[in-house]
Amino acid sequence: MSKVEQPIIVGLDIGTTKVVAIAGRKNEYGKVEILGFGKAESAGVQHGVVMNIEHCVRSIKLALDDLLRSNPNLEINDVYVGIAGHHIKSIQTRGDRIRSNATEDDVISREDIEMLISDQMKTSVPAGDQIIDIIPQDFVVDNTPNVREPVGMSGVKIGANFHIVTGDRNAIKNIKRCVEKAELTPIDLVLQPIASAAAVMSDDDLEAGVAIVDIGGGTTDIAVFHDGILMHTAVIPFAGSNITEDIRHGLGVLRNQAEAMKVQFGTVLANEANPNAYITIPGLRGLKPKEISVATLAHIIEARVSEIIEFVIFQLRQFNLVNKLHGGIILTGGGSMMKHIVQLAEFK
Repeated sequence: MSKVEQPIIVGLDIGTTKVVAIAGRKNEYGKVEILGFGKAESAGVQHGVVMNIEHCVRSIKLALDDLLRSNPNLEINDVYVGIAGHHIKSIQTRGDRIRSNATEDDVISREDIEMLISDQMKTSVPAGDQIIDIIPQDFVVDNTPNVREPVGMSGVKIGANFHIVTGDRNAIKNIKRCVEKAELTPIDLVLQPIASAAAVMSDDDLEAGVAIVDIGGGTTDIAVFHDGILMHTAVIPFAGSNITEDIRHGLGVLRNQAEAMKVQFGTVLANEANPNAYITIPGLRGLKPKEISVATLAHIIEARVSEIIEFVIFQLRQFNLVNKLHGGIILTGGGSMMKHIVQLAEFK
């Protein structure tokens, strides 16, 4: 297929702090070439959940305008939308299917696998939730376990273990409504931690066992892989915006001042902060400027980041995944840019 015929793929990430749109197209080597990128400040979203439709729609449109400024020749209609939020849950299930009319010569087809996966849509989920994604982990063909790719094999009974991701039905509807009001068509919803994992991981990471920890603005997303299989996903409702709020309340400053201090002077290890350094904040309405200790700022940041890391550790321990992470933990997302976060994570 020539490059011209390949469709344009657009990803839309509606985050708590920013909305990002990125467009790409597969080249002849199967790699995605980036054609354009746009972002805008996010409004109307808290902890990955839409709280104000109109504000959210405006943010999506601004991100798209920015994308089109980077490449005016793009025509964008269909988008893949990232989803997170504290309403996201995951469950493990098992499904089997008997190929009743199969003869010895009939091999398992892609259609057989699709039917097995679609059977899982009948899985019972809590009231008000709906299934977002069904991910096969490993297959069993007749009596052969741990089959990675059953297509083309002979067998009468086919089964699999599944990782099923669910979310709040209304929260999902609101995300789709925002995208549609921005005159776009959502092709599919993609779980944020899985999208992050696809962006930052290699096949070796997948096999060795890694946990992707994506510290965003409103949520911290986790995806754990081992032996090339997605073992666990979780969304923690604490992230960068909570750190900013802690600074705002703890130091009595405005939100934009708290965010600026976090980004410019913040460190997650109070011991590493200069005890003699101070930040001067202009006073409001003619009041005297405020002197804030860099060490005090660091203490506030360290307390919240420690809590986020402890939540991650709790998730890993709860599902007995700690000893399977031979490839370690990969930190990504805006929150992972903070100074000394790697040292704190290693210490924890």
